Amino acid sequence: MTTTEQELQRLNKIITALRNPESGCPWDKKQTPETMKTYLLEECYETVEAIDSGRAAAVREEMGDLFFQLVFISQLYEEQHAFSLTEVIGGIADKMVHRHPHVFGDEKVGSAARQSQRWNEIKAAEKKTATSAADRLTGVPKSLPALRRAQRVSERAAHNGFEWSGRQAAINKFGEETEELLEAMRDNDQNHIIEEMGDVLFMLVNLARLYNINAEDTMHLATEKFIRRFRGLENLALEEGLNLHDLSETELLNLWQRNKNNLT
Repeated sequence: MTTTEQELQRLNKIITALRNPESGCPWDKKQTPETMKTYLLEECYETVEAIDSGRAAAVREEMGDLFFQLVFISQLYEEQHAFSLTEVIGGIADKMVHRHPHVFGDEKVGSAARQSQRWNEIKAAEKKTATSAADRLTGVPKSLPALRRAQRVSERAAHNGFEWSGRQAAINKFGEETEELLEAMRDNDQNHIIEEMGDVLFMLVNLARLYNINAEDTMHLATEKFIRRFRGLENLALEEGLNLHDLSETELLNLWQRNKNNLT
């Protein structure tokens, strides 16, 4: 038995002990797959954040936390006699072999783009309920972050023939959607504003895709940049004895620009 196998076995024993009806942990004993969903999502996001930090030690720790969640949830289903961790691991191994016939079989693919297309074809064949292109769009999980889901949906639509003739066509459409949003704002029609703002956001995501940009990651970067700049703005105001609540819009924008210049 390898060291990895030994450690996995040890983790399984720890989880079994935590779930022991007599001597286990009260918190762990009362958990269900439904109650664990929130913790699973949190650990996913913390793992992504660790990767973004570039710190390998943090990634290792967060991957451990995430792995624990997966093994723990697997144990819950095993207790229900639904499936075991062995079946989970065996299932994903079989799936990867099946979806890479160019590696584990005789099939040839000419490019990464063709491989992505072939992956989707094999995946669609596996999911026999997906009988149309629209089914493949609705197959994108609703639980994904909104920008991520929008980009995945637009990617699948493109793979099924609904694609822009080029970037300029999409840019033109973005301009049209923006004008429709401005018109709704001028009319002060809240429902119409919501609808048109959604269209503008979806077109921005499409543009991100066409420029090979991850919309979700881009939004995170922009949010982090805003936080850094706001912190600098706050510090500059403190240095000058100013209260942000007392400043006019013009004074705030002036202070913001001065801080922005200091950061560049």
